[in-house]
Amino acid sequence: MSEHDQKLETATRFLETLRRRRSVREFSDRPVSQAVIERLVAAAGSAPSGANKQPWRFVAVRDPAIKRAIREAAEAEERKLYAGRANPEWLEDLAPLGTNAEKPFLEIAPWLVVVFKQTRNTDAGQGGEQVYYVNESVGIAVGMFLAAAQFAGLATLTHTPSPMKFLGPILDRPAHERPFMVIPVGYPAEGSTVPDIRRKPLGAIMRVDRDRSPNEDDPDRPLPSSMPTTADG
Repeated sequence: MSEHDQKLETATRFLETLRRRRSVREFSDRPVSQAVIERLVAAAGSAPSGANKQPWRFVAVRDPAIKRAIREAAEAEERKLYAGRANPEWLEDLAPLGTNAEKPFLEIAPWLVVVFKQTRNTDAGQGGEQVYYVNESVGIAVGMFLAAAQFAGLATLTHTPSPMKFLGPILDRPAHERPFMVIPVGYPAEGSTVPDIRRKPLGAIMRVDRDRSPNEDDPDRPLPSSMPTTADG
């Protein structure tokens, strides 16, 4: 097998693994070891970041009392969202996902990994206090965490109650760490389901050089390769 074919095969296997990832909202309480979570966070921590400041903090929560406190605070904010904070278009976009203000997964999932972004650097050996491209850096790290969890055979959900300021006091984080995302991690509950959604095909999200055609925004536009045109979301 040529080097090209080997790389293509490896990239395709990785793609097939990630294509099976779905956001799960019905979790089992089946345990996941701390060692596994540590590997996932370590994978996320290998992400690139602005000036290598690594402006993230991953707080792994397994204590039932802390998870309960997070759920109560998150649901209080979510009730406000669904009662009027979200405009009609937002609620219409959420409807196919079947979401509501109730978030039992915040207690049932064996782990909640709460990601914080750091607005200044306080870690020795990482230069001065200034940080750069914080949202971009933390976003990349979160994506790598999700990919690592999928590769490990675990289910995840990206949960972003708005606002999330309650997470700092609950987890006793310093003021320069701002909540970025809550990620329940575990296994899907038996019989759990996910919404019937689709991802955009490659032809709708990729261009090569200045490739542009009149049907550029057409999701059925022919692909530039033999890649499948659809995949489960």
